[in-house]
Amino acid sequence: MILRPATAADFGFIRNLTTHPDYAPYIGDDDEGQLAAWLADPAVQIVIWQDDRPAGFAIYREIGNGSGRVELFRLALGHIGGGLGRPFLTALTDHGFDALGAARLWLDASGENLRARHLYRSAGFTEEGRLRQHWYRPCLGRNVDLVLYGMLRDEWAARG
Repeated sequence: MILRPATAADFGFIRNLTTHPDYAPYIGDDDEGQLAAWLADPAVQIVIWQDDRPAGFAIYREIGNGSGRVELFRLALGHIGGGLGRPFLTALTDHGFDALGAARLWLDASGENLRARHLYRSAGFTEEGRLRQHWYRPCLGRNVDLVLYGMLRDEWAARG
C-alpha cells in the first residue's frame, strides 16, 4: 500500500466513505467544493492510501504552521474491521513526520468511537483532553464528546 496525493477524481471515493452509515456518527462530510478548496490550499494535503485501488483517505491540515503541529483531520478506510487500521494509521503517522516534517501530529475522535480511540492509543498517540458535548452530530441528533490525541516527533522516533 502507498499514500498518494488525492485528485478531484478521488472525490467520489472520499464522499462515499464520509457519508457511509458506519462513519456518519464519527466523521464529518464536505462537498466537492470544500474538497477542491483543500486541494488548492498549501496548508492542507488530502492523501489516498491504495494498492491497485483506493482503500482509504486522510486529510492533513495546518501544514507549515510555525509551531510544527500538523492535524490529521479526517481518516477513513473503505473496509472497517479488516485489520487494516494499524497499517493505515502507521502510514499516515510516518507521512506526517517524514514527508510533512511535523514536530507534533494531532487528531481527535468522537468519544463514542471506541474502535478509533483504541487504535490511536495502541499506535502511540496520547489522549490529551476531552471537550465535553462539543461536536453536534446531525445523524445522532445530539452533541458528543470530542477526545484529543497527540504524538510528538521524539515519541514517534522512539517507536522504532
